[in-house]
Amino acid sequence: MCLVLVVLLMGTGGLMLFSYQPFPEFAYASVQSLENQFIFGRMIRSMHYFSASILVVLVMGHMLRVFFTGGYQGKRRLNWIIGLCIFSLVLLSCFTGYLLPWDQTAFWAVTICINMFDYVPAGGFIKGLFISGNGVSEKTLQLFFTLHTTLIPAALIFFLATHFWKIRKAKGVVTSGLNDIGEGEKPVMVATHPGLLLREAVVTLVLIAFIMILAFAFDAPLDNMANAGLSPNPAKAPWYFSGFQELLLHFHPFFAVFFIPFVIVCILIYLPFKQGDIQNEGTWFISVRAKKTAKTTVLLSVILTPALIFFDEYVFNFQRWFPDISPILSTGLIPFVLVLVLVFLHYFGMKKKNKLSDAEAFQTSAVFLITAFVILTLTCVWLRGTGMNLIFGGG
Repeated sequence: MCLVLVVLLMGTGGLMLFSYQPFPEFAYASVQSLENQFIFGRMIRSMHYFSASILVVLVMGHMLRVFFTGGYQGKRRLNWIIGLCIFSLVLLSCFTGYLLPWDQTAFWAVTICINMFDYVPAGGFIKGLFISGNGVSEKTLQLFFTLHTTLIPAALIFFLATHFWKIRKAKGVVTSGLNDIGEGEKPVMVATHPGLLLREAVVTLVLIAFIMILAFAFDAPLDNMANAGLSPNPAKAPWYFSGFQELLLHFHPFFAVFFIPFVIVCILIYLPFKQGDIQNEGTWFISVRAKKTAKTTVLLSVILTPALIFFDEYVFNFQRWFPDISPILSTGLIPFVLVLVLVFLHYFGMKKKNKLSDAEAFQTSAVFLITAFVILTLTCVWLRGTGMNLIFGGG
């Protein structure tokens, strides 16, 4: 499904190039021209938009499947790293393409994201690569256009080809039950044609039909033309970065946009190289006991995360209660340490209560954090209104 969406994105993107002009004074008008003067232009752009969003969800879902079934160990460890590169390229492709319509929503969303580099080591240099002294400008648009239409697709093709080749070398994706096969026995094989080919063809057609129905039913959003002197309220990052924007409301930017993402990336890279039990490859959550614990963890995170958001929003704002302390301590280190303590309490509490192994407890803690991040993302996208206040709180 991910491969189909990549091909669909390249196809619809290529068609849009017949109309698009990557210059601030022409970009917005060329998008309007595509939608109003080209046959099926509006549908093509909507297909491109929805395909990109669904691709992010599916790639993330695929990575979670690999993680929770242990498909990143042994001979598949390099392919996990390649998968991380593919996921990064997908996010970068969506982000660079987000600016191209040159409307208010895209302009200010990209401005917010680029300004986050102010809190990253060497962020000034990185930021200078994207913008001129006046902020997001023609330089940014043309750089994003070049990355989005040439360099990123070329890199995606290379990494996807390598990814599929490595899957082939590993004799397919991890499947539950492979470790139950006795010595000398061979797994039951399915003929490529028609067994596999027919199923993939059906999934491909259903997916394309679903994208087309979405494109007919809903137009890709297009706000007013970008205006650097008029910021919308609220100004939000693209939805796939909204979780980190929500973190910005509760943590110091150093922790929200640098330290926490940096730790996550380091863990993801280290993950396939740590010592693990490969006997349970293909089994969701390693064991039935851990699977039941994961369900309890989801419920706990669904209750606890909104409660902490509400608590920080209305009851105990660290900057308000500790105004004389450095912001990086009061809104950075203090809440980060508290959350870290909460995660460790969950890790050791679930491990002891349910008699989990280290690997089972680690996956259960990952479920807790992933669920929390999904809730943070949904909160920012749907529940943040004017001034980034919670809608139901009168904002």
